[in-house]
Amino acid sequence: MKLRRIENLDVRGKYVLLRDDFNVQIVDGQITDSFRIDQSMPTINALRAAGARIAIVAHRGRPKGARNMEYTLQPIADFMKIKLIPDCLDKDFLKDMHDGDVVLLENVRFYEGEEKNDPAFSAELARGFDLFVNDAFAVSHRAHASTVGVAEILPSYAGSLLANEIEHLSNVMENPKRPLLSIVAGSKVSTKIGVLKALAKLSDTLIIGGALGTTFNYATGARVGNSLYEADQKDIALEILDYARQHDCNVLLPLDKGVAKEFARDAVRVNKGFSEIEDDDVIIDAGVQTTARDIDAIKQAKTVIWNGTVGMAEWQPTWSYGSFALANEIAAQTRAGKLESIVGGGDTVAALEACGVKDDITYVSTGGGAFLEFIEGRTLPGVAILEDK
Repeated sequence: MKLRRIENLDVRGKYVLLRDDFNVQIVDGQITDSFRIDQSMPTINALRAAGARIAIVAHRGRPKGARNMEYTLQPIADFMKIKLIPDCLDKDFLKDMHDGDVVLLENVRFYEGEEKNDPAFSAELARGFDLFVNDAFAVSHRAHASTVGVAEILPSYAGSLLANEIEHLSNVMENPKRPLLSIVAGSKVSTKIGVLKALAKLSDTLIIGGALGTTFNYATGARVGNSLYEADQKDIALEILDYARQHDCNVLLPLDKGVAKEFARDAVRVNKGFSEIEDDDVIIDAGVQTTARDIDAIKQAKTVIWNGTVGMAEWQPTWSYGSFALANEIAAQTRAGKLESIVGGGDTVAALEACGVKDDITYVSTGGGAFLEFIEGRTLPGVAILEDK
């Protein structure tokens, strides 16, 4: 896929509407993880150095088209040390901008027209700007006004973050080094049917973990106690296993689990095989045998794609065991030059961060849903409109 990119683009004195993904976690007014902001800076700095006059359009949370100040972008503007424009449709500030200036527009989702991709809203958002740059891969699977609507009005280009995401993911999907191991975890089979089939077709080995894995264990007759799983997805799980067999993909399901009598951070952990799980046991993490087997699979791989933690990785240290072990092994093999690693999804990236190994991964995607939909082979509207045909 060839995209229109900003490199060698003459932007001096031009008013640039730049879509970034700043949907970061903020606690007590403080940003707890600046990863997405940090990844956006190369494009911002490149445009700034080239003399563009930049207004960043972004969102945070789900204010549902209402001006809910719980979701204001003020903490992000403070973090970046730039001015926040209180209304994303305000144009008065443009006349005071100079080459290299950067401002942040208030949450674009304060308007219903954003998620509806309303043409009138798109036109008003685009008014006053000379060109549009999309650098928000994580929201490019959404056909919103700030990803698609304005791109239909203004000359539009991909920023370096978005272009690099597409390049890295395309390379691993089209020509991966083998053996290719995919690790997919999370909570629901129903939301990952497409990506599981896509990876079963692409991968040599597929590890299915977390509550996702529990549903597959249930489907194959294992005892799962009082745990999170989808009983109504049994037939789908069996269908996916059969699909994997048809495509010569070796599927590894959990062998054992870390369980407790209640779903709580401070619950007492016991490691159990499935035959030992009682009706009141709650599965919270991958087990010791499962983790050891998965580490062996990582050691044998040349490429790893990972999305989804295999337990409650945020409940450290008791329930982060499985996820942290995978993170550390993937990082170690990558550092040693034995592995190309691609990791995506907010919880998974947070686990890398908590282990201090994020910088060791070959490529860490800023996308969650977009990451999965791209792997599944779906068209991402915010990317497709930037294609240089």
